[in-house]
Amino acid sequence: MKNCPLVEIDPWLKPYNAQLTKRAQRAVLRTLEFTDGKTTLADCCNNHLYYGLHKSENGWVFREKAPNAVAIYLMGDFSYWQVNPRYALTPLGGGDWEIRLPDSFLKHGMCYKLWMVWQSGADERLPAYATRVVQDADSKIFTAQVWQPEPYCWQHKAPQRPEHPLIYEAHVGMSSAEEKISTYDEFRTDILPKIKALGYNTLQLMAIQEHPYYGSFGYQVANFFAPSSRFGTPEALKALIDAAHCTGIYVILDIVHSHSVLNEKEGLSRFDGSDSLYFHSGKRGLHPAWNTRCFDYGKSETVALLLSNIKYWMEEFHFDGFRFDGVTSMCYRHHGLGVDFVSYAQYFDEQVDEDALAYLVLANNLIKELNPHALAIAEEVSGMPGMAFPTAQGGIGFDYRMSMGIADFWTKTIKECPDEQWRPDEILYRLTDKRREEQTISYAESHDQAIVGDKTIIFQLIDREMYSGMSAESSSIIVDRGIALHKMIRLATLSLAQGGYLNFMGNEFGHPEWIDFPREGNDWSYRYARRNWALVNPSLKYWHLNLFDREMLKLLTQHSTLSEPISHITTHNRDQILAFMRGRLLFAFNFSPASSYPNYALQAAAGKYCLRLSSDSGIFGGFNRIDEALPHFTLPQTGKDLLWLYLPARSAIVLERL
Repeated sequence: MKNCPLVEIDPWLKPYNAQLTKRAQRAVLRTLEFTDGKTTLADCCNNHLYYGLHKSENGWVFREKAPNAVAIYLMGDFSYWQVNPRYALTPLGGGDWEIRLPDSFLKHGMCYKLWMVWQSGADERLPAYATRVVQDADSKIFTAQVWQPEPYCWQHKAPQRPEHPLIYEAHVGMSSAEEKISTYDEFRTDILPKIKALGYNTLQLMAIQEHPYYGSFGYQVANFFAPSSRFGTPEALKALIDAAHCTGIYVILDIVHSHSVLNEKEGLSRFDGSDSLYFHSGKRGLHPAWNTRCFDYGKSETVALLLSNIKYWMEEFHFDGFRFDGVTSMCYRHHGLGVDFVSYAQYFDEQVDEDALAYLVLANNLIKELNPHALAIAEEVSGMPGMAFPTAQGGIGFDYRMSMGIADFWTKTIKECPDEQWRPDEILYRLTDKRREEQTISYAESHDQAIVGDKTIIFQLIDREMYSGMSAESSSIIVDRGIALHKMIRLATLSLAQGGYLNFMGNEFGHPEWIDFPREGNDWSYRYARRNWALVNPSLKYWHLNLFDREMLKLLTQHSTLSEPISHITTHNRDQILAFMRGRLLFAFNFSPASSYPNYALQAAAGKYCLRLSSDSGIFGGFNRIDEALPHFTLPQTGKDLLWLYLPARSAIVLERL
């Protein structure tokens, strides 16, 4: 049997070559089921154009798939919310239902839903393919809404795909400084310019798919085709994406295909009275940790819905790709809960959901068919082989995997290890440890580390001193330590990244406190579900962190650093020194809290070096211990070219070889 290309890269996979081949064949067979061997996936994934409410030449047509239903009625403003036989859907066969209405029956802005009847009961349902869902301000009830505005006129094409994504992870609703839910329009005018000024080239939008519970951070989706109306209209979202494209920023959607909300009236759970239309039935259909429904990726109805969902977001809203949430949960029957992945056998045993892997292959193939330049990123922590490897070579097809272990490493290190014991060799290993065949997205922290119950890096380092020691005029050794390490951690994570980098909104300047959405336990307060942008001003030390983040990104972007190999590595655990080169840039970190080295020898490429960035600079909240104008020259010694540098305690420098 011919080896799968993955086996040639990773010999540890050799015992599983047959299973890798079978896995790839499974995806091919699933593709043939949808295409019948005649057309592409992109030509076939059009459920959103068939089901749901659509305007036709002769009026309106609404279709729904509900195999277990015995009757379905459309009800809404037009029927005074009564179940009326006049609005009964007609069965078409194969579980499909349809109703056609004259043009005058429905008007833009009207609300509607379904009355679903099955053998043992009946209840309200929202259409599975609803593209507009709104919540009544008084009753809090969600309804679908007829949405037929003037078509949005796109002004700008997508920019060139960034060679290395520098991702700004953002939540539109909590992006305002005010205690409220912010809007797409406000984000476009107020936040987008900040992202551009900082130097990020990719915007990742969270919580866009409609979700009943705001506090779920958008991860308990009910209406997969409806952009959240909390933030404004679909046209306002399009205008935001259009504006991002105008500024040269790629926009990706944080898409949730790993599970769905448990809600029945708003979501897909027990949609037609059965618990298995789109989900596994019984216990397997319930996620034990998230209290949500688990999709059955072996069902053609499920795969058709989810693939159409991908096409809808890309074509209707011009998203440039996706970050797939919860991929580990999709890949395994145990969802990765309480499991340590210590053996390759775990990637091929009976706990692996092969149907889910086949779906992910189809999803990635569809994305590339629709847009060869689109980004596809997997949030996957188990190390599943081939996750970010081309499908044509036996992989699952993502462009990048989120390097989730880095954030966990920094959190554990800060919490459990005093910084005088930090080991540069371990830092180097943890920040570069990845599968050989993959590109990854590195990050020191994302939204996960900012949620109530955890702490951001800055809050772990400074804690209560954040409330009294962040004035530019104040002096605190705790704050000084926190600011110094915050800069070093982020620079190390970015400069050692092998693919791309991510930052969550506000973390670039060390936004204090946690994220806590309105809920019963906090009296439905928005106090912690916002971003206090006013902290970024010269009178506060947040200003220094924000400026450092901008200059760090600017320098590495100008030098295309992430395209360069890592070389000339120095790690000295006793001195706590980490140094390396990427291209013409030399990075040197001194993690020691107490020892400064006046004349430290580092191996480097021969030549003249000039300082380009110093975390110890006064403009970044440092102590100006380095003469930034001083040039440095390598000297040959014992067969090596050495650079002799002053490395102050708790600081990092970047020099350019001229």
